[in-house]
Amino acid sequence: MKRILQNGIALAVVVIVLFIFVPLPTPLLDVLLVVNISLSMLILVITMTVSDALDFSIFPSLLLITTLFRLGLNVSTTRAILGNDGNAGNVIEAFGMMIAQGNIVLGIIIFLIIVLVQLIVVTKGAERVSEVAARFTLDAMPGKQMAIDADLSSGLIDEQGAKARRAKIQKEADFYGAMDGATKFVKGDATLSLIITAINLVGGLILGSLGGVENVWEVYSIATIGDGLVSQVPSLMISTATAMVVTRSVSDGSLNDDVIRQFLAQPKAILTAGLVIALLGCIPGTPHVPLLIVGAGLAVSGGFIGSRADKRQVEEIAAQAAAAVQEEVPQPTASEYYKDINNVYSLLTVDPIEMEFGYSLIPMVDENSGGKLIGRIVIFRRQYAQDMGFVIPSIRFHDSSALGTNQYVVKIKGEEVARGEILVDYYLALEPANPTGEIDGIETVEPAYGIPSRWILPENKEMAEIYGYTVIDPLSVMQTHLSEVVRAHAYELLGRAEVIQLVENLKKTSPELVEEVIPNVLTYAHLERILRNLLREGIPIRDLGTILETAVEALASTKDLDMVTENIRGALSRTITRRFCEHGQLRVVTLDAEVEKRVIASLSKNEQGIYLAMGPDLMQQIVTQLADLIKKFNDLGQTPIVLTSQVIRVYFSRMLAQFYPNLYVLAFNEITSDVQIQSLGNIGLLRDTGAPRKAAAV
Repeated sequence: MKRILQNGIALAVVVIVLFIFVPLPTPLLDVLLVVNISLSMLILVITMTVSDALDFSIFPSLLLITTLFRLGLNVSTTRAILGNDGNAGNVIEAFGMMIAQGNIVLGIIIFLIIVLVQLIVVTKGAERVSEVAARFTLDAMPGKQMAIDADLSSGLIDEQGAKARRAKIQKEADFYGAMDGATKFVKGDATLSLIITAINLVGGLILGSLGGVENVWEVYSIATIGDGLVSQVPSLMISTATAMVVTRSVSDGSLNDDVIRQFLAQPKAILTAGLVIALLGCIPGTPHVPLLIVGAGLAVSGGFIGSRADKRQVEEIAAQAAAAVQEEVPQPTASEYYKDINNVYSLLTVDPIEMEFGYSLIPMVDENSGGKLIGRIVIFRRQYAQDMGFVIPSIRFHDSSALGTNQYVVKIKGEEVARGEILVDYYLALEPANPTGEIDGIETVEPAYGIPSRWILPENKEMAEIYGYTVIDPLSVMQTHLSEVVRAHAYELLGRAEVIQLVENLKKTSPELVEEVIPNVLTYAHLERILRNLLREGIPIRDLGTILETAVEALASTKDLDMVTENIRGALSRTITRRFCEHGQLRVVTLDAEVEKRVIASLSKNEQGIYLAMGPDLMQQIVTQLADLIKKFNDLGQTPIVLTSQVIRVYFSRMLAQFYPNLYVLAFNEITSDVQIQSLGNIGLLRDTGAPRKAAAV
């Protein structure tokens, strides 16, 4: 029984097709005709109550099934009319008598009018609207997709929201495309109804005359009209439902709600229409009573609705005035406010990231003034989370009277870490190595990377680009500086709460791993230190599962978290290679074997762990040679990288970070074997003559 119910629709379609071939008894035919009318009425009511066409997305398929159902019944009723001397059941006879009312010609005329209204007005209009809706829906798909991508990029929606909106767009296209084809069924049904009616009438008259049926004209005419009517009434309701669906593209709710809301929103129109109709009722020769009754009803209704709308408007104005008065209530002075010791604690809050800016920069930040900085920060936060596996905390923006009008300051945990100055009405032109021409402007230094630049007027922008300058708008200058500062200090922004959040996120996909490691093998404090070590040197922590698994293995042999971090870096070799490799090549600076031996010999150990105790002479040699080699990387526009053995990497990196914070130190085991390593130079020891070795370039 359950299997039959699950396949009920398919079984019903098969039975409908059998109606064409299998004769039906008259009582069953009466029941099926009533079911047809009821089903059509149900579909019409549903189309008027749904708020979205996609809420009734089965309508195109249902349209085909109901059309097939009516055609099957038409064939059955035709067989009954022609085979039973015009007796096709009580339903057809009742409908025929109701419309004919003793006048067969009048009945035929009324029936033809109903068919023509459906065929020419309703069906034709629904067909045209379906065609236009399908075409416009398909034409609008690219624009809607672009809007979704823009909202996703700006952070207004997430991946799930974008996926749902894309699915809805696709469903709309499929639905209106199906409706465009389904309306052809309705049109064909109305046309076939005329043909079947003619067949019933002509065929019935011929068969009745040959069979000696009394009153053959009256019998077959009533049966033909009744059959056509019980077929056309459901068909007309289905046609109306089709038109309802395809014409409600801008509906915000059900048809009932929309009609009531939108009519009640126009009380003046209702009042005006009522007065005009009442005025027509006063003209001699017009039907005074109905015009005056309808006009008075509309006028009274319009006046009542308008008075209620005015009352609501007065209440809203009063509420707004009260709110404004409440806002104007004098606030307590600072001394009064801080008398409450609980209010003093609010001064102790430290924001993770804070940005202060001068008065002239407010329009670049304030979204109400068209500022786009916050939108760009949202995009940067999303991109950084995808690349590094860490979500940047919220950034607090506020103006400061202590700054110049064009200045801004970036603070990390309440302390200033960077500042800059931009000219809102200018463009920043970054000077190339060999400009082909000189451009007038105010000399400055690009705040994020320290590149010599100059502020130029907008009219000089095209000429500067011709001369080889890279021209950047002021908003991009400030956003890039802020982004680079956040990248450089991301490890400081990773706290215990953020680590717990990352672990909880991993628990959704790898609950067994988290349960095994945290906190039995690795505490949150130790994990925080490991993740900070990775972020400090620009290593993504997105693959937290691999980090935990490698940490467990490393902790079995050592408790030194620095060594644990080095093992994790080796496990993240593909990630590190992708992070620093370009086009399958990695340009690096290498260390001479003697230098590595000297560095290893400089490693010392105390109670706190291993540290590098390098002599000043050796340190000076390394730093001096690196200064020349880093210029080569800058000329190539690449990040300077030093390649060492795993034993000294972490200690060598910490030493060089004091002199070159933007330099990265990698170990050989952190680079995958499919990468081509190209050495731009080699750091060696001084010769016996006291002259340093020349950096060997490959």
